[in-house]
This record gives sequence, structure tokens and C-alpha cells, in this order.
Amino acid sequence: MEENKMKKKYQTLLFDIDDTLLDFGAAENEALEKLFSRVDGVKLTDTIKKDYKKFNQSLWKSMEQGKLSREKLLSTRFTEFFNQEFGIEVDNNKMSEQYLTYLSQGHQEVTGAHQLLNELQQQSFKLFVVTNGVERVQTKRLADSHFDAYFTDIFISEQTGYQKPNKKFFNYVFNKISDFDSDNSLIIGDSLTSDIAGGINAGIDTVWFNPEHKRNLTNYSADYTVHRLSEIKNLLIN
Repeated sequence: MEENKMKKKYQTLLFDIDDTLLDFGAAENEALEKLFSRVDGVKLTDTIKKDYKKFNQSLWKSMEQGKLSREKLLSTRFTEFFNQEFGIEVDNNKMSEQYLTYLSQGHQEVTGAHQLLNELQQQSFKLFVVTNGVERVQTKRLADSHFDAYFTDIFISEQTGYQKPNKKFFNYVFNKISDFDSDNSLIIGDSLTSDIAGGINAGIDTVWFNPEHKRNLTNYSADYTVHRLSEIKNLLIN
């Protein structure tokens, strides 16, 4: 754990979902396996899986940067990938619907997530979700994992009309939270370019959840860095 003393007393906690509370990688792997099993003549290898994830991440980065709309991403993602990877045409809309359905079924928790949320709730912290993603997917994953019960409200980019790290996303969130005070609010997430950059843009403190001990190669510096979710409880409650 780095910078292991909280600078102030926090009350409002904004949590990212993917790879912070729920294992997105596991959900994505299962969804891809199911999706590719329905495509004749195409086999999902580890290389293809890596290629897809790299391609998909580049699209989401473009969306974070305001260079690509959500509608464009969802309406062309599989057409473009299958064309460039296999040279075949697919029905993007049908494939996208199937993939999102499969993705919504993945709700494996990140180690310690339930315990952390339960302990924070018992300590009367106000907990909120702030996530980029498709509303029906994220809502189902939170419900199936029973995480939704911990949160006062859930804010999803499709619902707000803006993506993290856009300040407008956070303005929407702050306006919806009763008696919001940026001085006692904290965002917790794994993405430097989405969560940490978003917190900086919005003027609130940040916790970078970095379980893989990645190097920070961006210009965004979190106020705190943790490598296990249990460290967050220790920071906030002690």
C-alpha cells in the first residue's frame, strides 16, 4: 500500500465496477467463448482473444476521449473485428445483442469486494456506483452479484449521457447526490485514464486500485494507491 494515511475524513465513496468490484476479464472471457461457439468456421484461440481485447480496449479509450460515440462502438464493433481478423461479414446487431446478453451473466467478484462493501455500509459510508458501460449489462451484473443492495444509487454512463473521465459525467452524479460535498468524497477505481483522471477533472480525491502493481505511465496521479481491496477499509476506518 502506498500513501497509507488518509488526508481527510471521507463520507461519500464512488466505486467503479469493472475490475474493481467485479471481474470484467472473467465475464468477457465467458461471453466470448459463448459468442464464438455460435459462429461457424471460427475458433476462439488465445491469440484471437487477445486481439479482440486489444481492439475493444482501443474503442473504449476512444470513447473516453470523446472521439467515438457509444452508438458507433456498439453498431460496428463486431463487423469491424470479424472483417479485419477473419475477412468475413457478420450481422453486427445480432452478434452485439448476443454478446451483451452473455456479458451480463458474468458477475464474479474481485477478491474481498463483498466484505469491503459490507463493512463500509456498516460504518455508514454513503456508497455509489460510477461506471462506464451498457446500462442493462451493468444493472444485471450488480443485481446478480447482490452488490446493488450496498449502494444508495447507481450511475452508468449510458444513463448519464457522458463517459468517465468527462467532467459532465461527474456533474450529473454530484447533482443527483443529496448534500454532496466534494471535500469528503472519494472515487475508487482501477483505471487511471477513466477513474483517476475523472476524479481529478471533477475535483475529488482518488484511490487507484492496482492489484497487479502496474507502472503508472500516464500523467494522472492518484491521491492513494492500494493493491488489495482490504487496504481501502483500513485506510477509511482506522
